[in-house]
Amino acid sequence: MSTVIRRTVPALAVGAVVMLMATGCLAGENASSSSDGASAGSWSTDTLSIDFATYNPLSLVVKDQGLIEKALGDDVDVEWTQSAGSNKANELLRAGALDVGSTAGSAALLARANGSPIKVIDVYSQPEWSAIVVGPDSDITSVADLKGKKVAATSGTDPYFFLLQALETEGLSVKDVDVQNLQHADGRAALDGGSVDAWAGLDPIMAAAEVESGDKLIYRNVDFNSYGFLNATEDFLTDHKDVAQVVVDAYEEARTWALAHPDETAALLAKVAGIDPKVATTVIGERSNLDVSGVPGEAQLAVLKKIAPVLVDSDAVTGGQDAVDKALDTIIEPSFAEKAAG
Repeated sequence: MSTVIRRTVPALAVGAVVMLMATGCLAGENASSSSDGASAGSWSTDTLSIDFATYNPLSLVVKDQGLIEKALGDDVDVEWTQSAGSNKANELLRAGALDVGSTAGSAALLARANGSPIKVIDVYSQPEWSAIVVGPDSDITSVADLKGKKVAATSGTDPYFFLLQALETEGLSVKDVDVQNLQHADGRAALDGGSVDAWAGLDPIMAAAEVESGDKLIYRNVDFNSYGFLNATEDFLTDHKDVAQVVVDAYEEARTWALAHPDETAALLAKVAGIDPKVATTVIGERSNLDVSGVPGEAQLAVLKKIAPVLVDSDAVTGGQDAVDKALDTIIEPSFAEKAAG
């Protein structure tokens, strides 16, 4: 009897081990196949903090259609925050109040160069969203006329860097004008109220100012506008790759829909921004350019390299040229957009 017992126990033990190994292999295979995604209906986090902005039309589509919520289900609470400008999105990203935020390329580079741990994970547009704006009765007709004048601009955003580049074309610098650091909507209000002479504008507010106030765009240059960047914090990308991929996938789905439905996209922008539908149609149809690759890469870096000297000369970056160069080398994270596109 004892012999039988001694032989039976090892046999049972071996059988149990084999079963455990088989179960473990299956679990491992399942885990491997969803290493970047959910396993057994769960996600790597139960909250996602993300922004929407009127200067980022795709964010409006993603939010309105609930694309992220549909993909994540009830296990993740999606918290939406409106960004009034790139500077505000950067503030929230740096503070950890946002996991994912919308900025212009120049603003993202500035933030990264000044130590904000963000990376670009998707490109949402290649817009012409900035210009130099004056009132309908202004005597200012060129950038050269801005010397000694008060100009409203939101520091740390594309319109601000647009202004600096525009001034350079006439041999001027930021020291030659009196910059009033106002948020975009406040800049328009200051121009309409006569407390500033010009405004470095941003769409869709700028397009509305043209129609509603008769304001004039005295200087445009599409090459001075940087791309629209979707940025995420490094911690979020490291710890929550699965959810980050859902966000980028949703953006690419929104891009496809927006390109196929420009009128509906414009109507959505008009609703959220509180602007005339005709103005929104101009912004979407003529100035947003959503038909670009979402994968960040050399095209975006080429634009940022043109802007980099302006950042350095403006003393906006604490570490100067070295900090900007380091930011250029590390700001792009294309893997999520590449997977979404593939």
